[in-house]
Amino acid sequence: MTDKSDTAFRTISEAADEIGVPAHVLRFWETRFTQLQPLKRAGGRRYYRPVDMSLLRQIKALLHDDGMTIRGAQLALTGKGVAAKDVPPAPAMAAPVVAVAPARSPDRQRLIAIRDSLVAALAA
Repeated sequence: MTDKSDTAFRTISEAADEIGVPAHVLRFWETRFTQLQPLKRAGGRRYYRPVDMSLLRQIKALLHDDGMTIRGAQLALTGKGVAAKDVPPAPAMAAPVVAVAPARSPDRQRLIAIRDSLVAALAA
């Protein structure tokens, strides 16, 4: 942690130290998360604003703490996905979720039989 105020801009090395990842990871995240756009000065030197630091913390939490993939984190940040912490844990012996065709499908009974046999096999 630096001695800078929370509103101060940070260099890439200061941001990396504060977030707890190497600087090359921050550069990689810039290529994958379009929301992350630190200021760039002449020579390409990056300066991370407080809003960028907040976003970096969110990205790290999604990827490292919640175990999401890059794509999952992208969707979570855009509001199109569900964060892992928002998904309730499945019961230990819950029946597997199987997509069942609508009632008008002739294969519905076959799918139900397959599901039931999978549930029985998992319970054994």
